[in-house]
Amino acid sequence: MKKYLKINAADNVCVALADLKCGESVEVDGRTVTLVEDVARGHKIALCDIAEGENVIKYGYPIGHALSDIKCGAWIHSHNLKTNLHDDLEYVYSPKVYDIDADVRDIKFQGYLRKDGRAGIRNELWIVPSVGCVNGQANAIAERVKAECDCSHLDDVRVYTHNYGCSQLGDDHSNTQKALAALIKHPNAGAVLVLGLGCENNQVSALKEVIGEWDDERVKFLISQEVEDEIAEGVEICRELVEKTRADKRQPLPLSYLRVGLKCGGSDGFSGITANPLVGLFSDWLIAQGGTTVLTEVPEMFGAETILMDRAESREVFDSTVCLINNFKGYFRKYDQPIYENPSPGNKKGGITTLEEKSLGCVQKGGAQKVVDVLSYGDTAVKPGLNLLQAPGNDLVASSALALSGCQIVLFTTGRGTPFGAFIPTMKISTNTPLYRFKNNWIDFNAGTLVEDEEPKVVLERFIDKVLATVNGEKLKHEKTGFKEIAIFKTGVTL
Repeated sequence: MKKYLKINAADNVCVALADLKCGESVEVDGRTVTLVEDVARGHKIALCDIAEGENVIKYGYPIGHALSDIKCGAWIHSHNLKTNLHDDLEYVYSPKVYDIDADVRDIKFQGYLRKDGRAGIRNELWIVPSVGCVNGQANAIAERVKAECDCSHLDDVRVYTHNYGCSQLGDDHSNTQKALAALIKHPNAGAVLVLGLGCENNQVSALKEVIGEWDDERVKFLISQEVEDEIAEGVEICRELVEKTRADKRQPLPLSYLRVGLKCGGSDGFSGITANPLVGLFSDWLIAQGGTTVLTEVPEMFGAETILMDRAESREVFDSTVCLINNFKGYFRKYDQPIYENPSPGNKKGGITTLEEKSLGCVQKGGAQKVVDVLSYGDTAVKPGLNLLQAPGNDLVASSALALSGCQIVLFTTGRGTPFGAFIPTMKISTNTPLYRFKNNWIDFNAGTLVEDEEPKVVLERFIDKVLATVNGEKLKHEKTGFKEIAIFKTGVTL
């Protein structure tokens, strides 16, 4: 295996692919670079002398400037590199078209076709509280249903508890309603019981208005304060719903029915080299089949947003992307928080120094296809192709937001590892082989072989097979452990 990787011909750094010691040498572009200090795996090595104030280049773009003179062969990180990002930028619409190899295939997946025309990749019974006050009752109903009913034909019986639905104002109240409405209508649910309290701000009657149309044979409502024993009543309603789902069968459907969320968390120096580019290739491939992908984590677009803006399919999409970026910066300012505080301690330990560096790796999950739409939080993706979604970088909130946009599965790349899962299948893709081996109980697919001389096309084929197997019903690690939850985006005051 190679000791280093220079990503772009314009780069003045390379990435260590293994722990390297002071005095070791690497041959880069026909020139010998001798390390003047130890450099850990995933971290950056200077390929030439870099003067104080000069830009450090990685992925072919500046990722910040040198805080002091940096010698050739030196370790580059937080002690000698600082972000260039500051304030708002002026953006210019200059569309670019990328040549993408459209590998179109006649492939079907096995899914559940719902009454509204969408497809589910799981068939589950969900209990959704309208307010956190009835979380306990909802759990009690679910436990009795699992104990008393034959649910063997269902993939899961699950309560999605949350702490909201009351004492919220403005955007928070609206976000909770939009999130719950999207959850209730998600195609991975074969049936849903909505459990209300009766006195909450998020009245079931108001929530119904946000939901709009629903399948009244599969979505039922119960208000606890209006019945003597809400648990017994809830069990009876769920018993009927279980029977409604018994005849549900998978059927072959075109890949155009698939919506796939793109997410990274616990990134490291390999994220932009292995897992994120792999997911980007998959995104391009799925879109070529008529499918849809959704990219979020807006604060982790800062510093790389122009790459996405240049791929906007129209001036309108470009303008919406500019608003997406600037509005999120305004959100930070509203609470007097620094806009460019990223990356996290775990990111830094893995070799990421600045937000530009993190973002340039992050946006690679979006491949090279055109950006066709920009979604607000809680909106459903309706245009095939690459969509951008308003949501933060937080793993649970962003993954939930992707699911709420109608994605049936989230592809989650990680260099540090995490056991969590959203309320839809959340595939963990390791950026490096040591993580895959060490946390095999968390990780579903290893992209680390991309720096171990396995051909990208071979890895992509294995990855496509893994995604399709999951879509067709194969359980992911977090599904087997039952680690599934929802996190709703909150921004304001609680009464």
